[in-house]
Amino acid sequence: MTVTFVTTNPGKVNEAREYLAEPVEQLDFDTPEIQHADLGAIAAHKARAAYEHTDEPVFVDDAGLFVDAFDGFPGPYSSYVHDTVGVERVWRLTSEEDDRAASFRGVVAYCDGEDFEATPEPVDRDDRRGQDLSADERAAATTDEQVRTDEGDGEAPPVKLFYGVVPGEIVAPRGDGGFGYDPIFEYDDRTFAEMDPDEKNAVSHRGRALAKFADWLAERDTTE
Repeated sequence: MTVTFVTTNPGKVNEAREYLAEPVEQLDFDTPEIQHADLGAIAAHKARAAYEHTDEPVFVDDAGLFVDAFDGFPGPYSSYVHDTVGVERVWRLTSEEDDRAASFRGVVAYCDGEDFEATPEPVDRDDRRGQDLSADERAAATTDEQVRTDEGDGEAPPVKLFYGVVPGEIVAPRGDGGFGYDPIFEYDDRTFAEMDPDEKNAVSHRGRALAKFADWLAERDTTE
């Protein structure tokens, strides 16, 4: 089975191919992105839009920088903050705090129009019972019924979500590689911008989410 990674970034596609046994194709499609405090909800919306566009198995990703001192901000708004506030100012704001701990968090969202077996991985069905389930509660859900309800005139296609987190610290900008917040995010004494692509991919939040996705997809293929 071929799966399509809907992204404008070919580097992400190369990273995905390192993890998935299935052939991965790239589709440069500008998926609509909602504003939401939950990365999973954003990724699920993108995955459904991509599936409706292709009518084929697809996956997307979404990620953000979560700064502990700011209650996780910028989080899902990281791209907007990067483009409007800038990396240097995020560092200056964080440098005034005693706690500079942060994490990169990412989610891979998969949709193929089919239902999924209930597993410990979260399944987003677009209606979260009036938002009364937290992201942690959904992540711990072991039955689809915990996140299943009908929505309007029908149920939205289910989306499988896989999360990856890498802890670190916000530091003064260092390094010439990477992109986005990489120069100010330090992991294991080096910023992401100081790592070569292979080193970064080996520890990145996206890589960790892709590894979970790859394991699940391989197991699903063997049971079908």
